[in-house]
Amino acid sequence: MSSIKTSYTEQLRVMGHPAGLFVLFFTEMWERFSYYGMRALLVLFLVSAAGIGGWEWSNAEALTLYGIYTGLVYVTPIFGGLIADKLTGYRMAIVIGAFLMTAGHASMAFETEFTFYLGLALLILGNGMFKPNISSIVGQLYNKDPEKKDAGYTIFYMGINAGAFLGILLCGYVGEKVGWSYGFGLAGVFMFIGMIMFYFAQNIFDQIGLKPTNNDQVEDAQILDHQEEATEHSKEDILDSATTKASPEKIKRDRLLVIGILAFFTIFFWMAFEQAGGSMTLFARNFTDRILTGSAATSFTVINTIITIVPLAVITYVLIMLFKATFKKFALSNVFLGLSFAIIWGIVGWMINKDFSTKAYEISFAQEVVNEETEEKEMKDITTVIRTDEKIAVDQSIFILDVDNEGTYRYLNEETASKVDSKIEASVVNIKESELEVPASWFGILNSLFIILFAPLFSKIWESKYNPSAPVKFGVGLILLGLGFGVLAFGSMAIPTGAETASVSMIFLILAYLLHTLGELAVSPVGLSYVSKLSPANLVGLMFGVWFGATALANYAAGWTGSYIDKISESVGLSGFFFIYTAIPVAAGLLVMALNKFLTKRMHGIR
Repeated sequence: MSSIKTSYTEQLRVMGHPAGLFVLFFTEMWERFSYYGMRALLVLFLVSAAGIGGWEWSNAEALTLYGIYTGLVYVTPIFGGLIADKLTGYRMAIVIGAFLMTAGHASMAFETEFTFYLGLALLILGNGMFKPNISSIVGQLYNKDPEKKDAGYTIFYMGINAGAFLGILLCGYVGEKVGWSYGFGLAGVFMFIGMIMFYFAQNIFDQIGLKPTNNDQVEDAQILDHQEEATEHSKEDILDSATTKASPEKIKRDRLLVIGILAFFTIFFWMAFEQAGGSMTLFARNFTDRILTGSAATSFTVINTIITIVPLAVITYVLIMLFKATFKKFALSNVFLGLSFAIIWGIVGWMINKDFSTKAYEISFAQEVVNEETEEKEMKDITTVIRTDEKIAVDQSIFILDVDNEGTYRYLNEETASKVDSKIEASVVNIKESELEVPASWFGILNSLFIILFAPLFSKIWESKYNPSAPVKFGVGLILLGLGFGVLAFGSMAIPTGAETASVSMIFLILAYLLHTLGELAVSPVGLSYVSKLSPANLVGLMFGVWFGATALANYAAGWTGSYIDKISESVGLSGFFFIYTAIPVAAGLLVMALNKFLTKRMHGIR
């Protein structure tokens, strides 16, 4: 069989896998850091008050732009994959995509209307070139170790979520606490570092990912080899190999059919899963008890510090392992990677110190409001709580700002207050040192945290004798996702129909995110692996693009179905709304498992 030379890959190993996998791991990590970091800021920036640099858009306007952006981000990979397959090769496509995204983040940091939209356009185009093609290279690292491919993609997926975790945590924090342009700029800095790191390490892949050549003969040889490999797996595979004698074209068509069917089922998965950015966020904001006092508040601060430091320490350990294996051959790439982690540790240290210095202050002020009965304006005394790391004394006069025009107040220091016309003067009534409010956005990091913690376990399972077939993995993932929504449905049962607020325990959201993450580990990285395994060699990039196209459709469906939360909740309650997202994934999971024999037969030996 003809094969792509992978001498560096064969010589350099990290934790039993090709060292090139971890170059891709960190490249993808910084790309996801930039993507999720910017995404965490996008809506907040658009709806925030002009006094703190926002554009004061309505929620509807901001979410509409958000939906268009996230949808297009998953459409352009179809074209980026095709361009890489036919013209540039995967490696050059990744560099081009990373450069465009770096320019996009830099453009958004200027915060003018033109540079903002230009930045979004560059991010959409850059992601199209980057996203499908880095996934394609991962698969080709395992041409001689196909049994390790699922495990390799799971490790790669850990890098994706490490970037998402750090991006949401740090870009969001810097954007809100320091300034929007700093948050957008920070996302760009790490995208740039990821690009440089990949560029100077790309020789580790030898011929993998270079400009495309005629892959037909290689593909036919791979197909025939897979037929022979089928005898290693099961009696059914032996029978299939002995009796069908399918032509390479027939096998290609069958495998493409399997990709199409699995992509169809991912729509049901992501349609429900992406409620994390919609209905689950609303549940966190409006229906979850997020106020902690006394020892609970102190414990949360400590735990939050731990869950920030431990994943970063784990990833730093992976970095050290990569250094040991590759520094002699790829020193410059490693220097940039080391620099990026030095910056990250510095920002994390600053953030932790700021959190431990933050206190809650009860304040009072008079504000003009509209009387709902008389529709006339009148002054009303308001008491609320703000949080800041600035030292403020009781009875001190301060300035605050309603950052969302909905009663969310933020402390303004003297310099900022002098530039804000809509500031409100208030008086400090009491210092509440042992009270904190868990941000609604905080729950968003749980998914990435659980990925980092559980990805190594799933990777080991996929390498063991207990590794199930693709349809079974997908079925398990969908059922786990549905059970997560079942937890939310159960937790919402006590909420009256039509209620706008409630105080449900945080444990329900935490358990839901855990189950959703376990389901994701059984679907998403495994799906990437099977697209790589089943795609013809000359269509790998395109098929990854199609795979992400299904995700684009799912994102649109998630927004459309989630928009009915108020109408459905008024009719059958919030519990009924979440039960819908319990039933659909579970039903889809049972159906794909029922198709197990049909699909595995058409995979022709791929397991």
